[in-house]
Amino acid sequence: MEIDDLTWDDLRVLLAVHRHQSFLSAGKALGQSTSTTARRLDRLEAALGRRLVVRSTSGTSLEPTALPLVALAEQVELGLAEVGRRAEGAAGVVRLSTGDGFARALTPVLAALRRVHPGLSIELVAEARLADVARGEADVAVRTARSQSAVLVEKPLGRLHFALYASSRYVEERLRTTTLGRDDLARADVIAHTKDLAGLPQNVWLSQLGAQRFVFRSNADAVLVEAAKASQGVAVLAELVGNAEKDLVRLTTPLPGPSVPVWLVFQRASRDVPRVRLVVDAITAAFRAAL
Repeated sequence: MEIDDLTWDDLRVLLAVHRHQSFLSAGKALGQSTSTTARRLDRLEAALGRRLVVRSTSGTSLEPTALPLVALAEQVELGLAEVGRRAEGAAGVVRLSTGDGFARALTPVLAALRRVHPGLSIELVAEARLADVARGEADVAVRTARSQSAVLVEKPLGRLHFALYASSRYVEERLRTTTLGRDDLARADVIAHTKDLAGLPQNVWLSQLGAQRFVFRSNADAVLVEAAKASQGVAVLAELVGNAEKDLVRLTTPLPGPSVPVWLVFQRASRDVPRVRLVVDAITAAFRAAL
């Protein structure tokens, strides 16, 4: 056995024997019997091919050649303690506010984060309104508008681009092409937001393209996606969302789709809170890779 092959279980037995100077006391500290402690130390010595501990009726002492292993054990112990402190600091609830279009994309990112930090709890609220992060309505928010608040950090994540999408079935039966001319959208069935959201850049773009036949409306992006997958018509979706749907086809349009900036928002005072920092870093990495 080489030093690189040692495990923490090997080292912690030696460390306990060193600190307590008897197999009896070391076994109690490790939560195991005296015979088990002695047996494990015997196996370690046999594997290394040298004696580590001097046994006597008055207790135990270490051979000088064992001292480097004890020092290594102490370093490992300190490192594990630091990991434990960080994990404990990352525990707790993080409230995240975002539009429902982002919520679906963020769910697997946050689930992966929780697998690494199980003490972390996530409250993900999908909402059209802008939660007041400055007043603590959410710890973190993903949004396409800025607040200009002095107490908030508003971190740019990139730009969200929009395009038209339709199901393969709708393209085959109604459009017959994935390249739309200037008059084609006027004849197509269109899935769009409700009229109160007409001022959004993607909805202004729909009007510029000549959309007229609005057959399915909703204020929820997730509904627009499902309606498009159900072959109800063409829908304007964020590329981040539409490209991930295997049942949807991206359409080429005479005017390029709009884009909007995406911001990650959190309180300046909470940026060094471990659990908030973890969520902020995970979302930042995911969006920058996607956008």
